[in-house]
Amino acid sequence: MALPALSPAPIRLRDTPLSLDEVYGAVGDDAAGGTALFVGTVRDHDGGKSVSSLEYSAHPSAEAELRRVAEEIAAEFPVRALAAVHRTGLLAIGDVAVITAVSCPHRAEAFAACRKLIDTLKHEVPVWKRQIFTDGATEWVGAC
Repeated sequence: MALPALSPAPIRLRDTPLSLDEVYGAVGDDAAGGTALFVGTVRDHDGGKSVSSLEYSAHPSAEAELRRVAEEIAAEFPVRALAAVHRTGLLAIGDVAVITAVSCPHRAEAFAACRKLIDTLKHEVPVWKRQIFTDGATEWVGAC
């Protein structure tokens, strides 16, 4: 099933800062009673180690895979509008790495669809992160 043609919502990867206002505005719909958003940020620790930054890289097929995932979510839930954007490149602590948003007729559907969107993105879209620790060590972490 194709995404609803109700909103020109972004579904993409980019190397520039992400905007919560942009994503939220893209999923607005008068027929939606609920809009759920997830914002993933770079934290300062992982596994008991201090993190100084993250670097995200993506396979050339990542944006097409992201669109496929979005279409699956739109087919499974009564989605009015959907957006998913993911950063690539070097990010500092506190930077926004990913935003997903879904609007649906009711809040429970919006929450469920948004959760499945971010969880599926993390497991199926070929985006990888390299953690850079404050001691200079680095570590690649599977899918974003």
